[in-house]
Amino acid sequence: MKRLWYWYLDYVYVVWWQVRAVFSRRVPSRFAQGDGRPVLLIAGVYEPWYFLRGVARRLNDGGHPVHVVGEIGYNRASVAHVATLASRYLDAHDLSRVIVVAHSKGGLVGKQLMTSSDRVESLIAIATPFSGSTYANFLYTRALREFRPSGATITELAAASGPNGRITSIYATFDPHIPGGSHLEGATNVVVDTVGHFRLLADARVLEAIDLAAGVE
Repeated sequence: MKRLWYWYLDYVYVVWWQVRAVFSRRVPSRFAQGDGRPVLLIAGVYEPWYFLRGVARRLNDGGHPVHVVGEIGYNRASVAHVATLASRYLDAHDLSRVIVVAHSKGGLVGKQLMTSSDRVESLIAIATPFSGSTYANFLYTRALREFRPSGATITELAAASGPNGRITSIYATFDPHIPGGSHLEGATNVVVDTVGHFRLLADARVLEAIDLAAGVE
């Protein structure tokens, strides 16, 4: 019953932020300012960048310029295609030593980007299905079936273990959308004693873990 309650709260949270995102699509100009390493935000599937606004504001206050790739939109394209869009953005803006901060599918995009671009220094992934999600076996939209544990995207990224040592994976003790969890072998794994997938983005302990991984004092 407790897990069902947390599941309900998770969906209340996601609906609230989806509604807010409709009226707040513009990326604040001040996000581009800062002397720290640049941060690239990548939200999850069907999520606008605004889902990571709280994280972005905190990192920007800590001195990091924050970037958003507008072409990604609601992140419905394949992981490989979204990674290509992100790579083009990094090249166009000549960004280096980039920290990718991502939620859910965004973490898969971030890892894919690390395998193809030397502009990314590290990845901070929140609630990312590095081993896929068994629920994807029963879903029929292309954007969600990409998360099948036996699918090409998940198996190919799992085999590409080179970037793992530069990845911080932050996740809850139980994630209703990723029953297998987000543990990534060779990465820095940070487990937060809570339940949820979306609400992690507002959890103080998660925000502190992101600050630590990004080097915010």
